[in-house]
Amino acid sequence: MKNRISLIFYYKKGNRYGINALSGVLEINSELEKSVRIFYPEDQKSLFKLLKELSSERESKIFVLFSFFTPQKFKYYKMAKEIKNAYPEVSIIGGGPHPSGAPGETLSNGFDFVFRGEAEKSFENFIYAVLNKKDYNEIRGISFIRRGEYFSDLKGEKIKLDNYPPFSLKYEKFGPIEITRGCPYVCYYCQTPQLFGAKVRHRSIENILKYVEILKKSGMRDMRFISPNALSYGSHDGKTINYDAIENLLKEMKKLLKDKGRIFFGTFPSEVRPEHINEQTLELLKKYTDNKRLVIGAQTGSDSLLKKIHRGHSTEHVRTAVKLSLKYGYGIDVDFIFGLPEETERDISGSVEFMEELISYGARIHAHTFMPLPQTPFYKKPAGKIPEKVKKFVNKYLPKGKIFGDWRKQEEIAGLLQSNNSS
Repeated sequence: MKNRISLIFYYKKGNRYGINALSGVLEINSELEKSVRIFYPEDQKSLFKLLKELSSERESKIFVLFSFFTPQKFKYYKMAKEIKNAYPEVSIIGGGPHPSGAPGETLSNGFDFVFRGEAEKSFENFIYAVLNKKDYNEIRGISFIRRGEYFSDLKGEKIKLDNYPPFSLKYEKFGPIEITRGCPYVCYYCQTPQLFGAKVRHRSIENILKYVEILKKSGMRDMRFISPNALSYGSHDGKTINYDAIENLLKEMKKLLKDKGRIFFGTFPSEVRPEHINEQTLELLKKYTDNKRLVIGAQTGSDSLLKKIHRGHSTEHVRTAVKLSLKYGYGIDVDFIFGLPEETERDISGSVEFMEELISYGARIHAHTFMPLPQTPFYKKPAGKIPEKVKKFVNKYLPKGKIFGDWRKQEEIAGLLQSNNSS
């Protein structure tokens, strides 16, 4: 009987943070750690070569796990079907934003299981059940089809971040440390609160320092962090700024790293909300961190549209944040989304004028095109199309290096997604 598991994580850039965390889950459970082999192919050729080798061994049950976003779904659906055709005995798991939001669709495209939302606890329970030949139909957070019947539980159980590592020590799958999970603003285009909830949870300072120390000892110099809003750290509601928590975190990290590392806070892969930028927060960043840029979310230059998309701030918050940050010597990247639902000609003109104003101060525009994402309030809205007025703006400022991003590719993908959803 098969009593071991060969687990293959498809390890592509842009999809690694969740895989790093799940890898860490397995190594904190001694039974799972000794019974599961993990592999990390980084391209399709390596994946199929590995499947051929493992299938010939016939000594373990094989799982392939894909974590992906909605724009990637066509690629991963195709790969799942190719694996099923070649290796029908292999089980395929889907996780991450798109499978969580569209579990039925994912299962109908070659996947055997979908882990919805937070997967640390459900993944641990699932692997344990497989190893011990127990049923998994009551594990929270898993969707699957059995004998033609669709099983779908609630999203994965919300965890305490301190109970799980942010990455894998054994396999050295290091990355940014997740310090906050959840977002109270529930912007209508965003999947984050749908995946993790509107109530914020924070990793403790002591726990963060533990992993900063591990990264330091492993030769990592740059410390980066995952958070929907870096300046919400320690806040009880995610909206009120906890200055003491932010300073204690940054001060203790600075003390730990000394001159052996750098702290990047409020930049990729996180950002800051404009209303959280003020003299006091900027003083803290200037005193303790090393990043020269900040990422600020604006999304539109229209106050009426900001209300419609449930952003929770005004254009004046953005204007003040940009001017103040520049005064403190930061380079500023401001996120905007083109083609938002219910956008009027007046909204478009307002956004173009506002972006030009921010550029005149010295900011850069990080441009995106709206995509309807599953389980968000805007999922049924039309895919974003870049208005002519915005195209003229782009053509003017792109050669000057004042705008960057994947808005063109996103517009194309958004159109494909809409065509697929309506067919």
